[in-house]
Amino acid sequence: MPLVVYVDGFNLYNGIKSAYGRRFLWLDLVQLARRLRPRESMITVKYFTAAVLDEPGAASRQSTYLKALSAHCGEQIEIIMGRYQRKTMRCRNCGETWTSYEEKETDVNMAVHLAADVTAGHANSALIISADSDMCPAVRTAQQTAPGVNIVAAFPPRRQSAELRKLLPRSFTIGRGRLAQSQLPPAVPDPATGRHLRRPKKWS
Repeated sequence: MPLVVYVDGFNLYNGIKSAYGRRFLWLDLVQLARRLRPRESMITVKYFTAAVLDEPGAASRQSTYLKALSAHCGEQIEIIMGRYQRKTMRCRNCGETWTSYEEKETDVNMAVHLAADVTAGHANSALIISADSDMCPAVRTAQQTAPGVNIVAAFPPRRQSAELRKLLPRSFTIGRGRLAQSQLPPAVPDPATGRHLRRPKKWS
């Protein structure tokens, strides 16, 4: 059964980091999807994320990871970028200000792609890797548009959504074993430069 996988990048990242630290962040998303849904023929993995702001080290690690994903997985993965927005926050008591960051467009992009793919008949099976309840309206639209569509949610570690669990016929939490078995090679050849993209030391 043709399958499209929709990955909420930061939901997955924060869940893995919260549960296991950085050891499983060098994640092969295509391999993970195959391990989670081994009986289905996969079309593509759609990975939704946004570029890190004002943290050069984190931005460099993210860039290396995205390049490694593309180089290793090829046409099986599509990376869809949202954006981060800076917000100036102020304490009402002391008046102190600080900069906060708000992720924009990721959940909207995921919702639009899910609804569009199902409506167009590009997928009759979908795996949502996220525990964000903001996906519920898009899931309802997909279910109404194509009643036969099979949508399953895979929750990142330490992430749950009662709303998605109630809405979908099946949901489960991604276990440690699946993450450990689905890591990219330590060094991924980059056809664009002829060099290797190496797992960040901080992710060891």
